[in-house]
Amino acid sequence: MARTWQAGLSERIDASRPAPLYMQIIQAVIHDIESGRLASGTYLPSSRALAEMLGVNRKTVVLAYEDLIAQGWLDSTATRGTLVSVTLPESGGARGKAVARPHGIATPGYGFNAPPERPLALPGGSGLKLDEGAPDGRLFPPELLARAYRAATHRASRTNGLQYRDPRGVPELRDAIAGMLKTQRGMPVGMENICITRGSQNGIFLAAMTLLRPGDAVIMEELTYEPAMAAFQALGARIIPVGLDEGGMDLDAVEATCRQHKVKAAFVTPHHQFPTTVALRPDRRLRLVELARQHGFALIEDDYDHEFHFQSQPLLPIAAYAPDQVIHVGSLSKLLLPALRIGYIAAPAPVVDALAHMVSLSDGMGNGVTETTAAILIENGELRRHARKARQVYAGRRESFAAELRRVLGDRVDFRIPDGGLAFWLRFAGDLDGIEERARAAGLRFAGSRSFMARPDAPRGLRVGFASLNEAEAQTAIAILGRATG
Repeated sequence: MARTWQAGLSERIDASRPAPLYMQIIQAVIHDIESGRLASGTYLPSSRALAEMLGVNRKTVVLAYEDLIAQGWLDSTATRGTLVSVTLPESGGARGKAVARPHGIATPGYGFNAPPERPLALPGGSGLKLDEGAPDGRLFPPELLARAYRAATHRASRTNGLQYRDPRGVPELRDAIAGMLKTQRGMPVGMENICITRGSQNGIFLAAMTLLRPGDAVIMEELTYEPAMAAFQALGARIIPVGLDEGGMDLDAVEATCRQHKVKAAFVTPHHQFPTTVALRPDRRLRLVELARQHGFALIEDDYDHEFHFQSQPLLPIAAYAPDQVIHVGSLSKLLLPALRIGYIAAPAPVVDALAHMVSLSDGMGNGVTETTAAILIENGELRRHARKARQVYAGRRESFAAELRRVLGDRVDFRIPDGGLAFWLRFAGDLDGIEERARAAGLRFAGSRSFMARPDAPRGLRVGFASLNEAEAQTAIAILGRATG
């Protein structure tokens, strides 16, 4: 038995693998005990004998044996050597047969909620990425970020701020965001109304956790932000899609839905509807608030790109005149960098308390150093200066992108230049499935048209970001779309 086991063990020890040899021996012995190959009470070879058999240094085997003894897998006697612990159970699901274990984690032996076939995020890999409206991180000066991080670290160290903190976020950032929302968006908020999140998607999920229970109805537009819909569905909510047009969400459909269902929330992107970029008209905003108050549901307002408006002053968020009815989700990702993961929720103080509890359950707290870094960039004016410069760059890219679309695709695509935001909504005259397939085959990575559809009969199109692409990249991407539609 021992000789057979040693031979099998030697086949699984490989010096070329990244794991240390002693750790490979430990893992192999534990696996053989679990599988039944090594029964309780079985004596193992001496460290010297096993080292010779495996062709490794004896100290490697001694280290593995000592670790296994300390963990309780093996016992050691002064006279007879090392043996499998006699306190281990004799039976198990895999006992009596040896199961080959590949390198890495094998198929789980338990049930779990598998992800959908179509991932929510664009997969990595080669090819040119067409995002859905992300900023160009290359525009933010890295030295400004490094300087602010250094200052934030020193500030936190002086104030003992490197410990666990308030799940609502660091006070400096909450206060800075409240000030920004008051002065720039007319929202009557204070620090007590702000909860910092790890980006807007985390904010949406926290809001959903605070509001929803399985079976609750959530209104969304028939074309919408898929990660938000997935977050609601993951918590057991029923999605009820309603139509939209050039004026935004169909409020007649919302009212009809409220008469038929007990609606708990409505998800809206009123500034620039996602994905179509249309703005929700003021009269419809007021009617939506009236319906929310009448039927007692919350408005989850995703104000994802308020900072970038190119034609005129943007409409105020719904939260500016109905703060009691709105959970306002925002992000600094467009202004700073998506990788920093700084978002926020503005809501009534009791709701912020509930959100903080959800943060405690899922994350404990945010990243205090990063949050303080963002606060410093707001305090010293660098964020506003960068936003002003970036807005000028994006305005130019918006016009160039539109001109290139007209030049290359002509009447094969229908679009309007959005008043704001960082993306176009493109509708194609031809077979969109074929267009998407050919574009991907040519090396373009993008979110497919079906990812925006909350129901099968929703109109189809592609949301294409322009801000993160320089001129050469934009020309390459549009050229690929042109060939795919030809």
